[in-house]
Amino acid sequence: MKMRKEKFISELKILWKPFIAVFLICFLIINWNSVSWVFNYKVVSQFFSDFFQKNSFQSFKTVNSEPSKKENSLEIPKLNISAPLILVENESQAKLALNKGVVLYPYSVLPGKSGQTIILGHSAPANWPKIKYDWVFSRISELEENDEIFLYFNRQKFTFLVKNKIFLEKGGELPEDLTSFKNILILISCWPPGKDLRRIAVVAE
Repeated sequence: MKMRKEKFISELKILWKPFIAVFLICFLIINWNSVSWVFNYKVVSQFFSDFFQKNSFQSFKTVNSEPSKKENSLEIPKLNISAPLILVENESQAKLALNKGVVLYPYSVLPGKSGQTIILGHSAPANWPKIKYDWVFSRISELEENDEIFLYFNRQKFTFLVKNKIFLEKGGELPEDLTSFKNILILISCWPPGKDLRRIAVVAE
């Protein structure tokens, strides 16, 4: 009896490591939207930078913000848009992530920091079925001055007001005067919707 018990304990010791590994993998898959920021070096570096700065909270609240329990996401009430905000590390990842929501352009600043926060989203022709997030920025051309855009990031809600719209040639650069803004949000999509001919950029402060 004692030998069987020792054998059972020995088998448990062998199995516990694979069990923990499978459990962690399943946990990451199920909760990916909540924990994916851990694997993004920009978010992690900002977290530690802010943590060790005495004025981190003040520096983070450089735009109109308030605490929120919502996951990282973008909302545009006028257009009835609500989409997950996906963080990526490079442009190739951004193209794949656009099917899952709107994407924070990897070389722009994080929400709440000084500079340009650029968010990319797909657009589609009128009456396009809402498959994945192909449709998410189809109607951003309807946005007008002072329309609200809510950005949820890192448990903070940031409120932006639309200022203007810009149409760019494919591969064209944003106007240099936009860099003079302390905090600016830019939504970018293809124009016209569903065609990769030009770009539309909605600028909000």
